[in-house]
Amino acid sequence: MLEALQAMDAAKLNFSQGGLLVLNITIAIIMFGVALEIKLEHFKELLKKPKPVIIGVISQFLLLPFLTFSLILAFWDNITVGVAMGMILVAACPGGNVSNFISTLSKGNAALSVSLTAIATISAIFITPLNFYFWGKMYQDFGPWTHNPLLQELSINPVDMFKTVIILLGIPILLGMLTNHFLPKLTDKVKKPIKIFSIIFFMGMVVIMFVNNYDYFVKYIAWILLIVFIHNAIAISSGYGFAKLFKLNFQNAKTIGIETGIQNSGLGLVLLFNPKIFPQELALGGMMIVVAWWGIWHILAGLSIASIWRRKSN
Repeated sequence: MLEALQAMDAAKLNFSQGGLLVLNITIAIIMFGVALEIKLEHFKELLKKPKPVIIGVISQFLLLPFLTFSLILAFWDNITVGVAMGMILVAACPGGNVSNFISTLSKGNAALSVSLTAIATISAIFITPLNFYFWGKMYQDFGPWTHNPLLQELSINPVDMFKTVIILLGIPILLGMLTNHFLPKLTDKVKKPIKIFSIIFFMGMVVIMFVNNYDYFVKYIAWILLIVFIHNAIAISSGYGFAKLFKLNFQNAKTIGIETGIQNSGLGLVLLFNPKIFPQELALGGMMIVVAWWGIWHILAGLSIASIWRRKSN
């Protein structure tokens, strides 16, 4: 397993500048679509019922990155640097765009789901760079892999990442919220088509990336399937378990589980393909494949667990 992952780390995946531009535009549209559903009332939920919201925020921003780092430490001799950094990047990108749909499908708390997505989406502008910097730096400085060439060449600069995130998230979110506020009728007409289009288009982009790198995908997918499966299972179960630890009801607990398990992997991919953050001369095959497969798997896993929880609610 380790040898296969090391070979994958050394791979330089094929993705054109045109493809990167389309991916950037897709993520901007996704975040615009998410922002169309953000209203002031969603933040008032924090004041009305603060406990579930606070627990959900802690689960996404603190618990998942910590458990991700712990998982990497527990299996450090079987997980390569590239794969580990990919896992850290995924954990640092909360606010998956399909979590509201999956929460509703599971008969979760729709108001809580939308509130958590709204908070995560806006907070990610600041939290994503800080979380990736903090846990990436921890991994760089305190692991037995400090002399790895990738870590020595990779300079984790939260300022550069913040500049990218503010453009990718901040501007579309601001435009979406302004559209929602000043043009509510237009918002009601376009928000559902935009959401459907953006999800399908993003998954299509990920599939194209895999097709363009078919040889790498076939060679290493078995190990990536296992790693992402375990990581995502921990994300969902930890969110659910953390909520139950604080005696939240089943409806709120499964909502927090889904919100924790659905990550903004599209943002992670865009950051990875940004040469100012991750220089193109670096071999980032492990990071890219982990983040890309997360983008597909968390939807499949989320739909599966939602179906189970929905039946349990009946």
